[in-house]
Amino acid sequence: MILDLDQFVSKERPYWDELTGLLQKQDDQPDWKMSLEEARRFHYLYHRASSDLVKLKNFAGEVEASLFLENLVARSYSRLHERRGSTIPFRPVHWLLRVFPATFRRHWIAFVISFLSFFIGGVFGAGIMKFTPEHKTHFIGPFTHLAGKPSDRVAREESQDFDGFANRSTFSAQLMQNNIRVTILAMVIGFFFGILTIFLLFYNGIGLGLIIYDYIADGQGEFLTGWLLPHGSVEIPAIILGGQAGLIIAHAMFGWGTNLRLAQRFRRIRSDLLTIVGGAALLLVWAGLVESFLSQYHGPDIYPFKIAFGTIQLTALACFLLFAGRTGKNPQSTTYTVGSPELT
Repeated sequence: MILDLDQFVSKERPYWDELTGLLQKQDDQPDWKMSLEEARRFHYLYHRASSDLVKLKNFAGEVEASLFLENLVARSYSRLHERRGSTIPFRPVHWLLRVFPATFRRHWIAFVISFLSFFIGGVFGAGIMKFTPEHKTHFIGPFTHLAGKPSDRVAREESQDFDGFANRSTFSAQLMQNNIRVTILAMVIGFFFGILTIFLLFYNGIGLGLIIYDYIADGQGEFLTGWLLPHGSVEIPAIILGGQAGLIIAHAMFGWGTNLRLAQRFRRIRSDLLTIVGGAALLLVWAGLVESFLSQYHGPDIYPFKIAFGTIQLTALACFLLFAGRTGKNPQSTTYTVGSPELT
């Protein structure tokens, strides 16, 4: 491409200055909201500056103008994608049914990596139980009631009388608190470039894989399915969602595919992180209730009901995350401010 550099810069400079002026005005007047025409103009100037930056990349010696444009485009991009100035109040039902599943799908690669980390840990745990069962107690952590022979525990659990849900509310609260803590931890340690998040998922997968193999090998597959499926069909995906959030943070830490600064990259993902962790927390609250008031009651007569309940629940959750909120529009703010989905 043949380009008169001086003429090009002279021609495009007024557009750059106009875009800079709009950004500066927003910095100076945080409450200022653009009109529809101003927002469209901002969007046009941003794309024009982005195109100019690509053209300037062909001139290795033109460092000053390139750096100026890189910073200008990065600031504009960050402003376009932030959720500042929304005039629509938080709508819980809208958020749950549309925003949450749409956000989940937007970061599906992080979820797949999170799932695989957990799954591979499960396979590893099953291998430990198959080849070195003497190491079982090293991986079950505080769950000492799982250390014995599965058939002995099944006989003991099935012989207990139904207690009318006595003291189940306290147990449920403890389960919710513990699982939410693990999920948030999986997200927070994503700041270590995702390494600790993957390790945490892998380690938790080991424990589950070990238990599954132990019970199946002892002929207690029906008890295991009736015990784990009602709450595990929600609890495990929620923990993996926490890992997904951690890996989103890790991706922002690396900054692959963007020239944005670290603070700008985190502003871009802030809303998505809150959405994913908030959705996971709701799932864990439900899982705690199910585990306390359904999963912990055992008997051959209720196993089919518990298995059917867990299967339907898992299918419904998968359909919800994959298909809910597919409208073709971003389910966020609809005001015409910089960062509005109509412009991004």
